[in-house]
Amino acid sequence: MSDKIKVACVQFACGEVADSDAQQVQRNIETADRLTREAAKSGAKIILLSELFERKYFCQERRYDYYELALPLEENPAIEYFKKLCAELHVVMPICVFEKDGNVFYNSVVMIDADGKDLGVYRKTHIPDDHYYQEKFYFTPGNTGFKVFDTSYGRVGVGICWDQWFPETARCLAVGGADIILYPTAIGSEPILDVDSSGHWMRTMQGHSAANIIPVAAANRIGREDVEPSEENGGQKSSLTFYGNSFLTNETGEVISRASRDKEEIIYAEYDFTEIGKMRSSWGLFRDRRPECYNALTN
Repeated sequence: MSDKIKVACVQFACGEVADSDAQQVQRNIETADRLTREAAKSGAKIILLSELFERKYFCQERRYDYYELALPLEENPAIEYFKKLCAELHVVMPICVFEKDGNVFYNSVVMIDADGKDLGVYRKTHIPDDHYYQEKFYFTPGNTGFKVFDTSYGRVGVGICWDQWFPETARCLAVGGADIILYPTAIGSEPILDVDSSGHWMRTMQGHSAANIIPVAAANRIGREDVEPSEENGGQKSSLTFYGNSFLTNETGEVISRASRDKEEIIYAEYDFTEIGKMRSSWGLFRDRRPECYNALTN
């Protein structure tokens, strides 16, 4: 493993109107392919796409027919596609998909190593339920626990979107030995609350980074996605504008690369995980932890 590893976050619009879901999925895979190749050509070894990038953010509305979009992991076209691409480009990628496992559904990441090998799955732990972020209608809370994957370019921890708001996620991944934490994301406007949460969103993850002395990367989508009334969604009409701002921090929580709110972009940062590990040890934060005193967190 080289001293420095370049990490990329890929940001693009996933919800452009298509004639069919299959066409939308194909178009988004093609876009992700193009941007992944560009990132790899620029030297990126770990490449992060956004949450559920295959299609529009379907959780904006409640429709029973959308359950049919979920697939077993071994049947998902994006996973199979990026296994081949990772092997071709020698890159590591977490691929976030809508998973069907028996009678339940998960928001899941499959970690693909630089040889195309499937290193396992992480299922989203914290499931939000808010106006137009109606994920509890679709997803069962994950049963994998927090996962750190031993990849060709370092130990990679992954949380998914709403997981990024919980300090426990980052601490568990850091305790698990992660060199970096990746957060595939789909977040934007809050039409009911009438707030712009982008700054709060970033500062929360910057705090996780600083408190654990670990780099953090978040890849968000961009673009406006509209819902039109239909019988299937009970006549709902709504829209979300995803605010981009994908970013990477250094190990002290400083943002060292940041994308715009509304442009297709790839951003990069380089890390020496060995040196960051030495810094983490030198601060003594993990030496001085007192887990026996934290019972109130789980009671």
